[in-house]
Amino acid sequence: MHTEVLVLGLVLLMQACEPLSAQKLAPEPPESPGILQRLAEKARETKAKVQDYGATAVGFFGAYYEDHIQPVTHSYAEWASNARSSMWEKIQTRLDGYMPFRATNATDLM
Repeated sequence: MHTEVLVLGLVLLMQACEPLSAQKLAPEPPESPGILQRLAEKARETKAKVQDYGATAVGFFGAYYEDHIQPVTHSYAEWASNARSSMWEKIQTRLDGYMPFRATNATDLM
């Protein structure tokens, strides 16, 4: 009994699937020469969009830096510059103390 039901089910399934198997997919048309041109145009458009977004992001981060970061770090940069200048002045005065007889022109070196 089970075998007869199974065979009947297979027959009905084959009849239902026959119209589906008869429908064949249409073959894909060969690539036309315009596809590459359209692809290149899409790539250019995408590149322009990305560059616009990048410019917007750079502008935003530049404004953020000027408003929030630069005021805080400016005093530290100024302090470091002053420390460097004073250190360089100390080195110059010490070097001047070690070389009391400095040559003023090329003939003094001989």
